[in-house]
Amino acid sequence: MYFSFGFKSSILLLFFVHGIVFSVLLAIKGFQHEDKSSYWLSFFSFLCSMYIAPFMFGYAGWYSQELYRTLLFYIPFQQLFLLPVVLYFYCRYLLDNSFRFSKKHRLHFVPAVLYLLYALLVFLNDRVLKGTYYFYEDGKDKDFATWYQVAGLLMLVYYLLKCLQTYKQYKRITYNEVSYADSVMFKWARRFLLAFLVLIAIRVLFFLVNPEWDAFGRKFWYYLSFSVLFYYVTISGYANSILTGTSLAGRALPLPNPPPAALQVAEIDEETLQSRSSLPDLVEWKQKIERLMEEEKLYENPVLILSDLSSRLGTHTKKVSQVINDGFQMNFNDFVNAYRIEAVIRKIEEGEHTVQTLLALAYEAGFNSKSTFNRAFKRAKSISPKEYIEKYHQK
Repeated sequence: MYFSFGFKSSILLLFFVHGIVFSVLLAIKGFQHEDKSSYWLSFFSFLCSMYIAPFMFGYAGWYSQELYRTLLFYIPFQQLFLLPVVLYFYCRYLLDNSFRFSKKHRLHFVPAVLYLLYALLVFLNDRVLKGTYYFYEDGKDKDFATWYQVAGLLMLVYYLLKCLQTYKQYKRITYNEVSYADSVMFKWARRFLLAFLVLIAIRVLFFLVNPEWDAFGRKFWYYLSFSVLFYYVTISGYANSILTGTSLAGRALPLPNPPPAALQVAEIDEETLQSRSSLPDLVEWKQKIERLMEEEKLYENPVLILSDLSSRLGTHTKKVSQVINDGFQMNFNDFVNAYRIEAVIRKIEEGEHTVQTLLALAYEAGFNSKSTFNRAFKRAKSISPKEYIEKYHQK
């Protein structure tokens, strides 16, 4: 098979092959662990490999060979209406383990399906009906049409905004339901969203510098940049999925399973809470919660969640969440951490910091990491734990 192994074609071939390999590995992992996010990341890796394929083949000389050229023209390698959607659903499954793909979500794929039908129409017209170039009489691949590239860019921006909205909802839910929110605020999710943003930035940059998307000689650096970025997302996503599936390293502690409609419920609850200044029995419930936290020291449980507290009180989580939000003017995470910080301060007052490390005191109080402890302490007291000791408890 003819393939010119030049510098440009070889570099892109390397990324192309690795993208296909990791697509297969992620699909296998998704099947073995029933991990939906791995399936979507696998699909993303495959689409990215297809995305760089035309330029890889172009640098390899395929477009100068009639048989190859005819084949390449009619394969819609660059699925610009599908890539953003796949990234979005990867983000949804990554952040919300209760998310379920429903019929209404199929609407997101309508533009991609329409483009595939368009590609099929072009093929049938040129190769089956007319037997000669009609749509391709200008000799340019329709994947690189300006309208398609611009529309694909706009879809990327739109779905990035949707991913950011999902992350914001996830963050709100997490801080209202678990006492270790800082530990489950996926570092990988933040890096993924940043990579998504960079992807858009390089597309805009190269589009402004050189809007001729089918100019093979001048697009290599864009496709190289894109390849490095998608390689990073794929490799890091695969590593994150391995860590999450085998240990606590991927997200420190497991996020509890919310009800299937958690995101929607959270939006409704927030509006309800804003419309209510207090509950009729708010003071009584505040006292019950304070008594339970102080007497049984529930805050010492590093994986304490809202449902643990509500079950001990014999009520539902919505009630407890509303009392904490309205009565203490805090979310659940900050509320529990406030008790943990006071517990650490009491130990410092008793001089235990002279015989134990600060981290040991933090662990005893219910914190699960040094960074979470330092961040929570500084947020509550405006100074770090060490600064607090130096200021108030110098030997």
